[in-house]
Amino acid sequence: MDTRELNEKLAAMGLIVEKVEQWAATRPDKLFIYYGEEDASYTYAQFNRLANCVAHNLRGMGVSKGDRVSLFLKNPWVTVLSMYALWKLGAVFCPINFLYKGRLLSYQLSDTGPKLLITESGREPLLNQIKDDLPFTKVVIHRPTPEEHDYNPETAGLRLEPPFEEIAFADLLEGNPTNPGVEINFWDTANIVYTSGTTGPPKGVVQSFRWMQNYCYYGVRMLHPDDVAYCDLPMYHIGGAFSLVGRAAWRGCTVSLWDRFSASDFWRRVKVSGASVALLLDVMMPWLLKAEPQPDDRENTLRRVHMQPLPEYHHVFAQRFGLDFVNVGYGATEVGYVCAGIIDESVNGGGTPPEFAKGYSKEEVYQVAQELGMPIIPGHKEIPKGYMGNACMLHQVAILDEHDQELEPGQYGQICLRPRLPYVLLNEYFNKPEATVATNRNFWFHTGDGARYDDKGMFYFVDRMGGFIRVKGENISSFQVEDVINTHPKVRMSAAFPVPASEGLEDDIVVYIVVDQGHELCEADLRPWLDREMPAYMRPRHLRFVDSLPQTPTYKVEKYKLKEMFLAEGNG
Repeated sequence: MDTRELNEKLAAMGLIVEKVEQWAATRPDKLFIYYGEEDASYTYAQFNRLANCVAHNLRGMGVSKGDRVSLFLKNPWVTVLSMYALWKLGAVFCPINFLYKGRLLSYQLSDTGPKLLITESGREPLLNQIKDDLPFTKVVIHRPTPEEHDYNPETAGLRLEPPFEEIAFADLLEGNPTNPGVEINFWDTANIVYTSGTTGPPKGVVQSFRWMQNYCYYGVRMLHPDDVAYCDLPMYHIGGAFSLVGRAAWRGCTVSLWDRFSASDFWRRVKVSGASVALLLDVMMPWLLKAEPQPDDRENTLRRVHMQPLPEYHHVFAQRFGLDFVNVGYGATEVGYVCAGIIDESVNGGGTPPEFAKGYSKEEVYQVAQELGMPIIPGHKEIPKGYMGNACMLHQVAILDEHDQELEPGQYGQICLRPRLPYVLLNEYFNKPEATVATNRNFWFHTGDGARYDDKGMFYFVDRMGGFIRVKGENISSFQVEDVINTHPKVRMSAAFPVPASEGLEDDIVVYIVVDQGHELCEADLRPWLDREMPAYMRPRHLRFVDSLPQTPTYKVEKYKLKEMFLAEGNG
């Protein structure tokens, strides 16, 4: 497929802002958002009017095209509404992990330099603590009423301290309901989403509206207007905000929106919303499988699930819960969606019962996959570990060695790629030109992920080549963990690294700590401090206190020796 054809396909797809406004005009009564926490429903027309009101009010506060606005929110409904309002203005959506605090929060807000911040009640102490570090004063706050599910009487009276200027989010929901009419182009910046850095602080990935087309194209093509996308992922996660909410909006589907994952309530939510499509991370699936099997486990509407990563028990899961298809792939904050494949889990008599099925028929799924060049393989046969499908049409994908030479099938190397159209990949790392250049050396974008491919062009993920750690669906760098721990007044230095998690396919964090001379520190004393300074997913599972860390002659910590020491204890 040449670049002219690719451009035509993306032009026909349109931009995300245009599609929401299109559905509001042509399908005004179509349900867009079902916010399950409040049992509240919003049609495309209702959503578009509210987003327009928010947009015009933000414009009145000085927000214009190209301005960055940070969102520090757990409430996904407020986040989605604000996100679309910003896109309508051509402003930049800059989400923050709502678990951040202290040093982590201060760094990201200072690095982004937003025009203003949108947040929610209960986060005032976190902002007051770092107010002297921040380059803005305007803060929009969602303050839930006592009737709303996220109202907390213990935090309802908290307030921001000067110099912050507070604006009520509720006031933004009134006003001008018309489309703002700002010209948006595919090369305009849509988002800055932060990703962990292996040797430094997190980097802001600058994404264009075309990056979003790249990330969502295959997912949009696989959706039917009757599908309902289930979303309980956080909105600072590209999977939640873009892969689920974004692509559903592109296709004119419904989104079933929830604050967080719940294993005990998952299937009730699927039933009440009629969800047919979902994204499940590794840590979620074992929890769902642990529930006592029931005779009606297959009697639900969920037909297609993207599993990330693909577990060995995917077919067992699909057979038990009546899935027709499992989607696999490879994507990242910098590069969008790179590889894709489908597993047919119904080939030996399983699948979704016909009376619960919605969306494309099996035959239509096969037809769309063929048009996209996506492989479909049977789920009941053995699938090699790390299977990701084949390369998507918007990228040239290669496995390269340390000198950027292309490797042969079966050889291990780094996933690297080149875009086939402008603005498909990240524009840059925000305010980090050196990192941008380094990652794009020799005109290849280097993902930092290790993989191999076979003689049929199928790709298989092997590992993360840098200092990345994966915990509860979050990518963490060892630098981030060490950077926080090293600020403890009694810590001289530390070294963090991953070991296989006790459950699932992710990691547990191990940290070796050297205490400052003349001080004493033990795990019982350090744990409460870590609870205050770190989000829960970043806290080490294992702590070890040592007199020194093994180092090379150039003072680089030899973490492999620490890992050997840890495993020699009988761990893992």
